[in-house]
Amino acid sequence: MNPSVKQARAGLTLVALIGLAITTGPASAQDSADELAKKLSNPVASLISIPLQYNADFGYGSEDGTRHTLNIQPVIPASISEDWNLISRIIVPVIYQDDIAGKSGSQFGLGDINPTFFFSPKQPTKGGITWGVGPVFLLPTASDDLLGPDQWGAGPSVLVLTETHGWTIGVLANHIWSVAGSSNDPDISNTFLQPFFAKHLPGGRTLTFNAESTYDWENQQWTVPINVTYSKVTRVGSQMMSFAGGVRGYADAPTGGPDWGLRFVVTFLVPPK
Repeated sequence: MNPSVKQARAGLTLVALIGLAITTGPASAQDSADELAKKLSNPVASLISIPLQYNADFGYGSEDGTRHTLNIQPVIPASISEDWNLISRIIVPVIYQDDIAGKSGSQFGLGDINPTFFFSPKQPTKGGITWGVGPVFLLPTASDDLLGPDQWGAGPSVLVLTETHGWTIGVLANHIWSVAGSSNDPDISNTFLQPFFAKHLPGGRTLTFNAESTYDWENQQWTVPINVTYSKVTRVGSQMMSFAGGVRGYADAPTGGPDWGLRFVVTFLVPPK
């Protein structure tokens, strides 16, 4: 695809998503910091959130390359019936990377956008299980060939979690197959598996452990980053926000993959009125 066309498409999509995010308005005062922290650990909660998630990964390949990624990832629930919600989760990556594949130079721009839509019951099951299911997509919006393949992708996604004794425990999984795209780029068949454990502490604080694992079926390779993050919900003026920071190590990665990384997140919270 012509690079200028890819950049234009990526830019228009990014502008539209940022516009949606900044029009959500300030948070309601009715939710306490502890309640908001619990909802933030639940990907299908009735809570509009706009995380700005910065990731830095170090130690790529022979040149000790680095990748910096800012994920803009609004989560927007909508009531579609008396009993069901539709939760839209969109990940928009903005990437700067340098020598991640030997002496490959630096690239900066938009990566591939990854929207997921969960249909989820408004009330947990009698056993206290919250779940959601729906489609996941991969949009080839990368502004550079080294920031993402020119492939359209789609597949199923599922989420199951429970809240017990101050913990939120669950798993998010999806699988994406190539459905269209350039014949010059390799096909995609990736399984994503993210178990997560969040311990809620007084004062809107949360300690979270997760493994954002991906299995590449085409290359028969796992990538398994294990993240440990600490977050705090607080009020800044009239806006409720969450601030988080943490580290990750890689239990498994492709040859030449990263060794370790950092994560910092600022999240704007908009509880329903």
